[in-house]
Amino acid sequence: MGYLGAGGTFAAPHRRCPRQELTVRQRSLNKAHARLRYPVERGMARLKTWRIFRKARCSPTWLTTAARAVLTLESYR
Repeated sequence: MGYLGAGGTFAAPHRRCPRQELTVRQRSLNKAHARLRYPVERGMARLKTWRIFRKARCSPTWLTTAARAVLTLESYR
């Protein structure tokens, strides 16, 4: 729900107004959004567990390559 005010660029989930419930369509759109967002969030969480990224003192280009390699390894786990 962190995309508040992002405009038309992002597909943001619907927020519930106080004392009102979301419609069935809005709930289904939020569920679809969460289904798409889950793999990205999980991948970022898995990246944070690798020690190489916590204490990195090297080129950002190398870190990008390392992140791709780690995500590839994690996807075949």
